[in-house]
Amino acid sequence: MNRIWMRSLLVLLMAVSAMGQETMTPELLWQLKRVSGGRISPDGDWIVYSVRRYELAKNRGDSDLYLYNCSTGKTRQITSEASSEGAVQWANTSRGVKLFFLSRRGKGATTQAWCMDPQSLKIHQVTDEEGGIANLKVAPTGKLIAFTKDVKLDRKVVDVYPDLPLADARIIDGLMYRHWDHWHDYKYSHLHVAVLGLDLKAKKGFDLMPGLKADCPVPPFAGSEQFNWSPDAEEITFTAKIVNNWAESTDSDLYIVRRKGDGRRTCITTGMDGYDNDPVYSPDGRYLAFHSMKRPGFESDRNRLMIYDRKDGSIFDLSEGLDQMVHGAMWAPDSSRLYFMSEMRGTNQIYSLDLKTRALTRMTPKSRRNWSLRDIMPDGRTLLVGVQDMIRPWELGLLDVKTGRFKAITDVNGEVYRKLQKPAVEERWVRATDGRNIHSWVIYPPNFDPRKKWPTLIYFQGGPQGQIGQWFSYRWNFHLMAAQGYVVVAPNRRGLPGFGRAWNDAISGDWGGQAMQDILSVTDDIMTEPYVDQKRIGGIGASFGGFTAYWMMGHAQDRFAAMIAHAGVFNLESMYGVTEELFFVNWDLGGPYWRSRELQKKYNRFSPHRAIANWKTPLLVIHGERDYRVPIGEGMQAFTAAQLQGVPSRFLYFPDEGHWILSPQNGVLWHRIFFDWLDRFLK
Repeated sequence: MNRIWMRSLLVLLMAVSAMGQETMTPELLWQLKRVSGGRISPDGDWIVYSVRRYELAKNRGDSDLYLYNCSTGKTRQITSEASSEGAVQWANTSRGVKLFFLSRRGKGATTQAWCMDPQSLKIHQVTDEEGGIANLKVAPTGKLIAFTKDVKLDRKVVDVYPDLPLADARIIDGLMYRHWDHWHDYKYSHLHVAVLGLDLKAKKGFDLMPGLKADCPVPPFAGSEQFNWSPDAEEITFTAKIVNNWAESTDSDLYIVRRKGDGRRTCITTGMDGYDNDPVYSPDGRYLAFHSMKRPGFESDRNRLMIYDRKDGSIFDLSEGLDQMVHGAMWAPDSSRLYFMSEMRGTNQIYSLDLKTRALTRMTPKSRRNWSLRDIMPDGRTLLVGVQDMIRPWELGLLDVKTGRFKAITDVNGEVYRKLQKPAVEERWVRATDGRNIHSWVIYPPNFDPRKKWPTLIYFQGGPQGQIGQWFSYRWNFHLMAAQGYVVVAPNRRGLPGFGRAWNDAISGDWGGQAMQDILSVTDDIMTEPYVDQKRIGGIGASFGGFTAYWMMGHAQDRFAAMIAHAGVFNLESMYGVTEELFFVNWDLGGPYWRSRELQKKYNRFSPHRAIANWKTPLLVIHGERDYRVPIGEGMQAFTAAQLQGVPSRFLYFPDEGHWILSPQNGVLWHRIFFDWLDRFLK
């Protein structure tokens, strides 16, 4: 399809969409309901999921549970408490099929496990653990539960010096004293197991990691996918990172604990020094699948799908030869294959791998969507999936394994979207300076007219390894940006997955190299379009995207008329000394700058602060105080430099936010300042 024909089609589509009454706003973005989860009942008749709503005035959100009847297609809400419900799952118990979930109920209550009868909707409390629990998982037999609980193992100052109860200090003897958005709280998340009584109330939990100064799940972002029961509930496998150099290592391992043993942990991934996590037992009990990264220290290495044979203890790579990632692996009910999600050319798709033939099959139909696998029907014929794109957030549906036909089962934001004028999305390929092709997404305003001149935003992706897929972000929301009258261009530059291993790896050790040239190539290409106003182009990004914004300030000449950097890296040397997960900077930057003259030269070449003399573009700096991945000093240094250079600049500071902005009202404020800055210089 040539570009002229595409533009004509876009004009027609925009004319049709303009019949709507509204466009997306920051406030409306927070009114959208958010669907999550999705679990199928053992008989395949029901699907349970949760929907989260936010109240902007109260600055809070609440999640409730819903049941979908697969026979009638009808849905009913089954919880409405002011406290949220999550981690919902079905279980065959001594009292029939029940729903288990986590919830914090009652004033001052802690998060505990609860059980609901899906017919009567009667609820009772299952656990009563001091301090609360997280990551609930009911055993397949319905007689046991597993959960995680924080256990205090380190001593505070007052524990060491009880005669100084008002001393306000920390005694720090090692790294990882703070992580992402919080300081170490002297506790460790340990996996516990508890027996369910005939009344489906849990006995006191038993710690499977006693005295161990390690966490399950591995922080900061992992959840209950990092442990799993065997089908007979006679053993449980969990993930933990038990190393002496936590800040410099990615060596997580899988440990098996057998129920009838002495409680001893058996490591099955010894000698595999990268990430090993997310164990999943085959339904027949023969195998244990898990994800694994081969190269130690590289957090964005290719995620492989490994198979552990429980009979002989051997391990093999089922995904060997695949030039793509594997995420969220799930067994087919007959144990013949595994389903998983993988990035592919700007989208996330669902695939299957046959256990015997290793044949790879794409399950999802060709479309500009992101797909996620939530569950599988007991007969194996249908997948429960989530689907989203840049225009709409997640909804749930059923995907026929044989035909690929998709049937939506939720439409929680349908009423809102029927009133909205919607942007259009186009793929674009651009030739890079080294002859490779760069994939980009272009998002056009709802009332787009190619005969007019439009301000344009170039989006700089973070990561640095994280595909720009068909995701719907509540911060970097392309729908919202386009609705404010901007053409948005999002390049899948060097370093992003979905385009082969070599493309993904190219960013490491080359932060200011080819990836930056890719973005400039895409920028120069879009500037040739008659509808782009070359004097009104903005650059925006967070994290590595913020680094990109600072780098472009000194190297992009006069291409940009406004710049926004959120949580960006400004000075590579200061960043190395204050960040926490050193394995990330050790791999991506090559190690500490003082290690060699060659490394020092690379730091000097790529660090944005070295080109401050060239800064002229108006700059908005956004940073959170509790960002310990890219600490607040990076944003402060950039703002100081801009002010002293006489560059129009503003600093948006959040004292209680981290690397992301999570509070509803802070989120709306973020967008108001964001668009105020862009409008000031681009409109």
